[in-house]
Amino acid sequence: METFVTVVVIILVIIAGMVLIHRLNAQRDDRIGAFHYSDTLPGIGRRTRKSPRAAVPKGPPADAAHSEDGEPSSRP
Repeated sequence: METFVTVVVIILVIIAGMVLIHRLNAQRDDRIGAFHYSDTLPGIGRRTRKSPRAAVPKGPPADAAHSEDGEPSSRP
């Protein structure tokens, strides 16, 4: 009788371990699905400039002097 109880307890522990591993894998899959590792992060993986030129163009942006409809804006 003791052998039978021991075998049943071992089988139950194995089943509990399988359920735990299955739930952890499902949780990990959900986390991977929510966070796309293939998307590049800003500033990571970009090549550095080989020449010493400025990274930001000097002067105002080209569309700052005009409104959305193409007319010059009334801003100073």
